[in-house]
Amino acid sequence: MHNDVEMSPELGRVLLIIGIVLAVVGGLAMLGVRLPFGRLPGDIAIVGERGGVYIPIVTMIVISVILTVIVNVFMRR
Repeated sequence: MHNDVEMSPELGRVLLIIGIVLAVVGGLAMLGVRLPFGRLPGDIAIVGERGGVYIPIVTMIVISVILTVIVNVFMRR
């Protein structure tokens, strides 16, 4: 059996843009550039004697909302 699956050009465009954004953010992270996100009120930081855990809940929600808006703008064209 052979399934022919077609991708829409809009999906391809969105995936390309997401890939470019991830590559840019990864490059900035490799250079040591701090992004404006992180350590927002509501993020959880637990520090103990042997180490710590950082759970950026609010940061993830903010990034999710921003990406949702960007994807919706490109999908409506």
